[in-house]
This record gives sequence, C-alpha cells and structure tokens, in this order.
Amino acid sequence: MARLAQTAGLTDVQQEILSTVRDFVDKEIIPHAQQLEHEDVYPQDIVDGMKEMGLFGLMIPEEYDGLGESLLTYALVVEQIARGWMSVSGVINTHFIVAYMLRQHGTAEQKAHYLPKMATGEITGSFSMSEPDLGSDVAAIKTSAKVDGDDYVVNGAKMWLTNGGSSNLTAVLVKTDEGAEKPYQNLTTLLVDKPRGFGKVAEGLSIPGKIDKMGYKGVDTTEMVFDGHRIPQSQVLGNAPGKGFAQMMDGVEVGRVNVAARACGIAIRAFELGIEYAQQRSTFGKPIAQHQAIAFKLAEMATKVEAAHHMMVNAASLKDRGERNDVEAGMAKMLASEYCKEVTEESFRIHGGYGYSKEYEIERLMREAPFLLIGEGTSEIQKTIISRGLLKDYKLR
Repeated sequence: MARLAQTAGLTDVQQEILSTVRDFVDKEIIPHAQQLEHEDVYPQDIVDGMKEMGLFGLMIPEEYDGLGESLLTYALVVEQIARGWMSVSGVINTHFIVAYMLRQHGTAEQKAHYLPKMATGEITGSFSMSEPDLGSDVAAIKTSAKVDGDDYVVNGAKMWLTNGGSSNLTAVLVKTDEGAEKPYQNLTTLLVDKPRGFGKVAEGLSIPGKIDKMGYKGVDTTEMVFDGHRIPQSQVLGNAPGKGFAQMMDGVEVGRVNVAARACGIAIRAFELGIEYAQQRSTFGKPIAQHQAIAFKLAEMATKVEAAHHMMVNAASLKDRGERNDVEAGMAKMLASEYCKEVTEESFRIHGGYGYSKEYEIERLMREAPFLLIGEGTSEIQKTIISRGLLKDYKLR
C-alpha cells in the first residue's frame, strides 16, 4: 500500500469502491493511455468499463438507481482515474456536475426523467457557462433565450464544452429577460437534449468539430452554436428562470473539488514515475535517488502531494456535510493545480532527456497539468473567491 494520499475514516464500502477503481486504472487505463492520448481517440472501451462498474451513477441517489455515494467518494475515485489518464476523469466530471445540479435543483419530473438514465450512462451530461468572448465574467453572457409561446428561442454561441459532442444532455447558462436589475439575476439554466455527434445535430443547433488542444486529448472539447433553436420552457432547470447563476455556481463548487482531485491524481502519478526512475537511473556509481539534489526533490514532491490531497478531502467533506465550501474548494483547487504543475515538472527534470520523449509517460503529464491551472476558474479567480470569503469572515467589528 502506498504511503501517500491516504484518507482516514473511510467506510468498508468506500474502501471497496476505491480498491476496485485502483485495479481498473492499473489494468485498463494506464497500459492504454499513451496510445489513445497520442492518437486523440475517445476511450470508448474504458468508458464502457466505467459504466459497468456503476461509476456514472456514483453520486446519484439510490432512489434513482444510483449508488448514492458522497462527494468525497467521488473525489477519491476521480483522483485514481486521473492518476491513470486525466482525460478519462473529464468524461465523468461534467456528467456529475449536471447530475448534481439536477439532484439539488431539478423538479421532481426532471429528476425522475434524467437521473435513472444518467446513472447507467444512457444519458451523459455536459455543461456550459463560457462563451467565445468571455471566460470568468459569467454575468456578461450574451447567448439569449427569448420566450415564444411555450418555448424559448435560443441564439448565440457557447465555448469550451467538455464532452460537447459525446454527451446527449447539456446544461446551458443563457440570458433571459427576468426584469432584474443585476445581470446575474437574468441568467437561466436550460436542459438541452441533443443527439451525440458533431455538425448540425438538431434544428438550429450545431456542435462544430473538436478543438485541437496541447493536452487533454481523447475527450472532446467543443463549441455549441444556437441559431433559433427552440427549447420548451419546461426544460428550465427547477422551473426557476433567473436562478441559473446560483445553480451553476453550486455545480462549479463540485467541479472545483473535481479539478483538485484530478490535480492530485496527476501529481501522484508524476511522483510515482519520478521516484521509480530515480531508483533505476544511476550516475557516478549510484542511483540518482541517492544524490541529495534528487532526494530533496522527491521529499518536496511528496510533501506537496500530501498537502494537496488533504485539502481536497477537506473541501469535499465540507460539501458533504452541507456546509459552505466556496473558500475551501477554491483553496483546494488553487493549491492542488499549482502543486500538480510543480510536482510534474520536477518529475520531468528527474527524467532528464528521456522526459522529453513521447515514449515516456511524464511527457503526457507535462501537457495535461497546465489545463488544471485554467479549468473551473484560474488561480487568480480562486484567489478572488478566497480573499472575498476571508474578508467577510474576518470583517472588522
């Protein structure tokens, strides 16, 4: 049993789930990740294996045919999957954000319709806030949805949809006219049903081809273009127009814990590769792990892995207890992503020239780690969230 990134107090069920996932990662993901990633191939066999294991229903309540597990269990599962290949964890990340939003905010009819099929993976989810002209400035959304009879007519373009082509349900944040003075109070979440695939997938709805990325291969990242697409008003999440911003922010807190978990997984793998190579490679008559320069790198890498893991566990546990975790999730996401980059780079340095070769796994991790500095809000955005929360908590009396 590895010493790093252990979590105390897990139930027997949690330990069994993690053991099963760890074996799956070691046998079914790590041996195939390099080839699939280099060819930018969607990991369908791996995804099918996760469906068989019930992972698509991990956090969906048992009454909707899910496993009813906690955010902590999900985060620890994601950590292991990302240790194998970060792209695979991306397949289920957006799926679970949408499932969580439905669970927390959906109507009884929406939950009954979507959640059982999401639990089996028959329906897989994606979500979108961002647009081509905006990133973190969510209130500036331009994609509009105007009422026409019983429908909304949607026009505009969304950007950076993970699983945009491979999903068949997308939670989309759009601008509606609720007559509110504050821009974010005019935002609404629509549940957009669509066929899987690319091109014109429905009348007035197109999913252009995959965006070519430096890393995060295999999983598809796309745009979503609306041109007079009609959506029934019954597809408003929770039948609550104007509440989309709060609904999305609730989901993003889950997403930030997920990104922290993914960062932990990559950092763990980078450390494993680094400490293994450092004991195999010899210079000046001894393994390089016995040189103080390398030994100190390993010590610092391990410390960062451990710190990031525990912050991620804390953020997930707070959310499970129903407590506010915006500051803690922001801290975990910021620290884990920054440490992931640093640990991965140190492992790359330990590998020397071989680290630059595509034959070595660390080369892939070097291209994957930077994504986590951006996904679900940059470190600068996290610092803004953290500082605002701290100033509120420590306000001078």
